Formats: sequence, structure tokens, C-alpha cells
Amino acid sequence: MNSDEEESIQNSGETKDMSWMLRSLSARFSRNRQPQQKNQTQDASFDTKKFVQCKVLLLDGAHLNIVVPRNAIGSELYEEVFYSLDLEERDYFGLQYTDQFNVQHWLDPCKKVAKQVAIGPPFTLRFRVKFFTSEPSSNLKEELTRYQFFLQIKHDIASGRLQCPHPLGIELAAFALQSELGDYNPEVHTALFISEFRFHPEQDEKMEIEILDKYKACRGQTPAQAELNYLNKARWIEMYGVDMHIVEGKDGNTYRLGLTPQGMLVFDGPQKIGLFLWEKLQKLDFKNKKITLVVEEDADQSNNGQIQLHTFVFHLTSEKAAKHFWKCAIEQHAFFRLKSRPVQPNRKMQFFRLGSTFKYRGRTEYETIHKEGARLSRRQSCSFERRPSQRYGPRQSHVTNAQLRDAKRAEIRQQILEQQRVNEQQRAHAQSDPLPPLPPISNLPVPSSPNLKKPLNNNNNPFIGDTSIPSSSTSSSPSHVTKITVGTIGGGVESTSPSTSSYIPRPVVSGSSSFSHPPPLPAHQSSSKIPRMSSASEARKNSQPPQPAVRMQHNFEVFFI
Repeated sequence: MNSDEEESIQNSGETKDMSWMLRSLSARFSRNRQPQQKNQTQDASFDTKKFVQCKVLLLDGAHLNIVVPRNAIGSELYEEVFYSLDLEERDYFGLQYTDQFNVQHWLDPCKKVAKQVAIGPPFTLRFRVKFFTSEPSSNLKEELTRYQFFLQIKHDIASGRLQCPHPLGIELAAFALQSELGDYNPEVHTALFISEFRFHPEQDEKMEIEILDKYKACRGQTPAQAELNYLNKARWIEMYGVDMHIVEGKDGNTYRLGLTPQGMLVFDGPQKIGLFLWEKLQKLDFKNKKITLVVEEDADQSNNGQIQLHTFVFHLTSEKAAKHFWKCAIEQHAFFRLKSRPVQPNRKMQFFRLGSTFKYRGRTEYETIHKEGARLSRRQSCSFERRPSQRYGPRQSHVTNAQLRDAKRAEIRQQILEQQRVNEQQRAHAQSDPLPPLPPISNLPVPSSPNLKKPLNNNNNPFIGDTSIPSSSTSSSPSHVTKITVGTIGGGVESTSPSTSSYIPRPVVSGSSSFSHPPPLPAHQSSSKIPRMSSASEARKNSQPPQPAVRMQHNFEVFFI
């Protein structure tokens, strides 16, 4: 083998080693690139240099994936969202995003989306209610708009952002169930089933049972009616429609400023300590982290009839938070207080302008109600689908209580069946072994006493009345029944009857309130055996007529066996 062959073989070996190394490196790089290429093809089939993807989280739990140009402004994204939802009353809503400092902002429709949202792509935004109207039943014209308000308030109450009293929370939860489930069905809608929903931060077993009782009373309401009733109840919550911001005062204490349609509320913890009305607010400015409020005080006797201005200074956590609060206050004031949108200044005049150029550029509530209402009334009713809310695991205490109730019912049912079985056995035994019948009354022997068979002589017996009085039982009474008329007389009169067994003596009737005064006794019936009175009693006897004894007659039927 010559030297040339050896060099060729060596060179071929080196090339083989180099090719092997290149293949291994290329395979490694290809393995690293393969998942990225798959994700890019799956997530978006567009040019990322020209377009960006936006993910919009809706109030019903769904989300929209919208692709817009990279240089698109906020109004283009708003238009895509409203078109997807088929929403016409658009000025009540907005898109909210969170920056890298965890501060929430509303998407400005006049600025580029890519410059506002720092996190992404994909840019994540939340579709929310921005302005809460005070009269949802009259100001909101469409059912779809009221449904979005209903979802927003229900989410705020469940998350604890909107503090709702316990009794009112029970009523609102019942309306929410009626809107989603329809009429109450006792076979399906139990307390265990209700525990799969979340309506209130303080929801417990007792509250779920009370919600179920209220839900039964909502029968017959359509979803639209239940949602309207929900909004009419929810608007009376104290913190309804309040956009809350945490600030720090000059004294170092933490306060909360709430933006409302009427003005600005000031809270020291849970207690409300002040209200700055929009018409009394003369100046609202921010610089760095500081917010300055100048409020006008009405003229009265305490300030000698002069208008006084009070300045309040608050500090926020960052400059971004201070600017966000200032923007929200400007928009709340313009939407609820103005009748028309502010006039847009000329861009050429803003070239040398210092400070922020932010202005509210949407329609006001007055324009939405009075000017857009006619157009919305001519629109045909829109159809949309209500999505079911998120479910959670059932409460185990309801499962245990249901088992205990079933066991108790089974025990009571067993006791009832056992008692019925015992009663049937006793009834069957009584039918199989009856008692001997009693002999008839006509076959009974009549006593052979001579006194009983002897007829009574009523002529000389003063205790026996007149036998000529007819009796209803004389004709129908059997032969062994003896009728005895018994009489009593007061005063201890001695009987002259020859037979002592022909009457039943009665005790002397004393003076009682149930008897009238006895009639006078005839003189020929007085007896010498009545004791004589004393002299004093004789004088009283001469002055007053004698009081006769009482004669009463009673008929008795005595059965002798």
C-alpha cells in the first residue's frame, strides 16, 4: 500500500467522523426545534411579524381567540369582540388587562394594543362591565346586555369583590338557579345538587338549604325574568357599581376610594367617612404617586357665608396606579355626568402640550339611553345561548345527612309495617275465635217477688205523682220493666204509703241556686209531726206566709234481671 492510498483512507475516515458529528448535532437541534414548530402550527397559522393573537376571557367562562394586525389599535379589538358577542349596547363594557406591576388597566381604544399590553403575545384581556347603570330594568334595552350584567354581578359576589348581605345573597342565588335550571324539580334539585354551585363566599350547608327553599318559590319565571329580578335586587347592594382603589393618606393610614356615578366615596376600613360629589370636585390631578383632590364646601353660617376649598392628598403604590385611578375617575365623571361626549381637540394644538392627553372618547349614558334607544328598539331580537356555570364537588355533609335521613325514614317505615302486621294478626285472631253471643233480653227470667208483681197504689202515696201523665216508653217497654215515679218533698214529710218498696226515697233538696223558691204548701196537707217553731219564729211566721216544700217528680225505668 503506497502513501497516496494511506492518505486517501485517512481523509475518508476524517470525513466520516465529521459527517457523524454533524448528523448528531443536527438531530439534536431538530429535536429541540420540533416542539416549537408544532406549537406554532397548532396555535396560530399566521405571520407573527405582522399579526398578534389576543385571548379574551368572557364572563360566562368561555374565551375568544382573536388575531389582529400588530399595529392595530384598541378600537379594532373592541370591534371584533362586540361583533363576536353580537352586542349593541357597547359603552357599558370594556377590556381589562394586567401589567407587569400587577396593576389593572382598561384598554385604550385610541392606542396600539401591542404598546399597551406588555405581557404576551398572546395578549390576555378580560371582558368586563365598566360602568354599572343605576336603573338596569329601564336603561338596559336588550336581554343580552342584561345577561352580561347578571354574569358580572354574580361573579363579583362569588369572588368576594362585591360584598353582599347574607339574606340578599340567598335571594340572588335562587334567581340564578331559576335562570340556569328552570323550574324546581324535587327529584333532581336537592341540597346536595345545590352544593355544586358557588354563589357566596360564606356559603355553607345551612345557606344552601335556605337557597333551595327560595328557589322553590321562583317557579314559573323565564331566564330573562329571573335575570331582571336579579338585577333589580342587586342594585340595592351598598357597594354596587363602586370601583374601589386602595390609597394611603397623609397620616400614613390606608384608605379606600370608591368611584361611583354620584361621586367619590372615602372608606376607612369598612366604615364610610366621606363622599365627594362630582359637582363639588373642583380639581383632580396626579403627579408621580400622588393624587390631589380639591373639593368645594357649600357656604353656610360656619364659614361666614363664603365658599371654601379643601385639598386632600393621597398616595398610591406606583405611578402607574396613580395614573390608572386618575383615568378611571375622568371616565366615571364623563359617562354619568355629561350629556354628550367631550369635543376632541385638534392634534396640531397638542404638539407642545405638557401632561397627559387622555380624554374619554366614548358615548355617555345619556346618549346611550336617549339617542341609541330608538335604534335598538328597531333591531330584531337577538338570540344567544346561555352557558352553564362551573360546577364543583358536592358537599360531603349533605351526603352524610342524606344517608342519615334515609336510614331514619327506613326505620320509621319498618316500624309502621310492623305495627300494621301486628294489627292484622289481632284482627285475624278475633275473626277466627269470636266470643259467645249474649242471650236476648226477652228470654231472661222475671223475678218472682210478690212485692214486685203487686200493683202500686198511688192514691195514698204523696211521693208518687199523677199516673195519668203519658209516657213514651209505656207502650213499647217489655213486661219485665217496672215504671216507678219517684217524688221528693222538703221538710221531712212522713210517707203514708202502705208499701215501702214501691218508691225510692231521695235526699232532701237544700237551698240551691239551681232551684226556684218553693211554692206554698196547702194547709190541709200539713202534718202534726212537723216540729213547732219558737216564739220568735212564730212572729216571723205571722208576718210572712208559710213557705211550702218542693215537690219534684222523676220518672225512672228500672230493669230487674
